[in-house]
Amino acid sequence: MTPRERVLAAINHEEPDRVPICIGVSNATSMKMKPYRALKALLGIEAPDAYVYDWPELGTALPDEATMRRLHSDVRGVLDLEPEHIRARNKARPPHTPYIDSWGSGQVELTEDVWFPGVHPLADATTIEEIENYPWPDMNDPTRVAHVRAQAQKLRDEGEYAIMGTPWLLFPFERAHAMQGLDRFMMNMVHHPDFAAALLRKITDVCKVLMGNFLRECGDLIDIIKIGDDLGTQSGLMISPKMYRRFLKPLHAEFIAFIKERTDAKVFFHTDGDVFDLIPDFIEIGVDILNPIQTSAGRMANLEELKRRYGQHMVFCGAIDTHRILPYGTPEEVRQEVRRVINILGPGGGYMVASVHTIMNDVPPENILAMVDAVEEFGYYPLGR
Repeated sequence: MTPRERVLAAINHEEPDRVPICIGVSNATSMKMKPYRALKALLGIEAPDAYVYDWPELGTALPDEATMRRLHSDVRGVLDLEPEHIRARNKARPPHTPYIDSWGSGQVELTEDVWFPGVHPLADATTIEEIENYPWPDMNDPTRVAHVRAQAQKLRDEGEYAIMGTPWLLFPFERAHAMQGLDRFMMNMVHHPDFAAALLRKITDVCKVLMGNFLRECGDLIDIIKIGDDLGTQSGLMISPKMYRRFLKPLHAEFIAFIKERTDAKVFFHTDGDVFDLIPDFIEIGVDILNPIQTSAGRMANLEELKRRYGQHMVFCGAIDTHRILPYGTPEEVRQEVRRVINILGPGGGYMVASVHTIMNDVPPENILAMVDAVEEFGYYPLGR
């Protein structure tokens, strides 16, 4: 099979020739710059450094094509950009000063080249009037998506790889954290629920404008569209199922319906942590692919139960542990973990191999290669040979 045929089979719950690999495609499926540089050095690949979304402060590498081919990645990404004037302003700002995005939120440098969300422009807001008066970003700025049609068309004309659209949305729960700070917004959900609901509503509406423009440009060319909202922790949910269903589920459902009216692409939903209790909700609102299957977090470690209960209704992408196995395991331990996960999640299709979120700075390049090479070794159907 071609990589695209392989992915399309898997996401339609059919067995391809081998389990697909999704790596290097987005902030949720790529690697930080340090391991990328180490990987290039190990492989003897000379290629310039590049970042997803042309955003160095995010710190996530956009791997070159030679590295992507060595990693056997079956997917290629099409990404939007911040407006040209925002990118120019941030490139020209004094070194080590905060990065401010088009929303007015931003990141501060903790140590050299290590950035953390620390600029929250609505931190003290509690009223609907403050939401209405805020200068929300212009999602119709043409420089956000002017390039995506040509990128997607080139990939589709080549016909080799599956195409994932990955517009940078941070909707709506995570963006509320960016605008207010996590602790402040969570308190507002309890003490000022009308304000919290209005803020989530506004963010969703703004994000829909960007998504609509993105899909107008390339929705007919892509196979997968990535969205996401982090909802879990290592031990459970960040908010109760009741609060999710009150504040967020209707917005997620509306957003996914909006997407599916504009593209046939499968909806890829990224949410970290133990979100086991919300999986039926995700299926109900139309999530097709769940990522990253954080196996170090609570009930998400029970891959057998995930596959048994939900494997006919949802595709899983991820599940290769970045908490212990990839950073601290030996290449052989990585190899055997990949084999274990594939044999559980792979039967009948419906699984794509990926690391649990971004491959972080503590992962040695030998383990990255061990992960993808194990798929070549153990991932061909029939599995378990």
